[in-house]
Amino acid sequence: MDIKRITERVRRNTPHPIGWHSRFSVLLPLVEREGRLDVLFEVRSDTLKHQPGEVSFPGGKMEGSETPEACAVRETCEELGLAAADVEVLGELNYIIVYSGFTMYAFLGLLDARALAAAVPSVEEVKEIFFVPLSFFLAEGPALYESAIVPQVAADFPTEKVSPDGRYNWRRGKHVVPIYTYVDPEANRERVIWGLTARLMNDFAKMLTEK
Repeated sequence: MDIKRITERVRRNTPHPIGWHSRFSVLLPLVEREGRLDVLFEVRSDTLKHQPGEVSFPGGKMEGSETPEACAVRETCEELGLAAADVEVLGELNYIIVYSGFTMYAFLGLLDARALAAAVPSVEEVKEIFFVPLSFFLAEGPALYESAIVPQVAADFPTEKVSPDGRYNWRRGKHVVPIYTYVDPEANRERVIWGLTARLMNDFAKMLTEK
């Protein structure tokens, strides 16, 4: 193995995370309703294996060589019963790298209001949809709750081999969970928006309000 072959191998490689890693992509959907811009949210079906009944944006796991943008549009169409022509992608948002082993990409989209009104969401994936005025997020920040991320080291890990004194100061982290609470006048109930969905929404709101 000479330097020429090594260089060729490196240049052919597309950089990616080392180890197990999944990629997901979502759409933050805006809809023009009643003379204002609303954000559409889904309530996930109670029959889903992961996060049943939780509030989310349309989206899902990327398939094969699919791009993040293509995934966000495909999943939005499948979940909301729309055609690709009904979804206008306005741009790419910041993405989240999650400590549990996946990356979530995000895109801002504008949905065709007429098509959405006539669409039938997938009952297998979507329990219901609801809308929150964009102005709510521009005026109201979420409540923030911080938790520690503490490593659980395997009992048989040979610490004495990697540390002179037989101890090792493993790095710790923190995880901030934002929660929005919105009183939905159309459903006459509270809507709780939290987790990664709230993190993306809060980051987008900051993008719009920062001077």
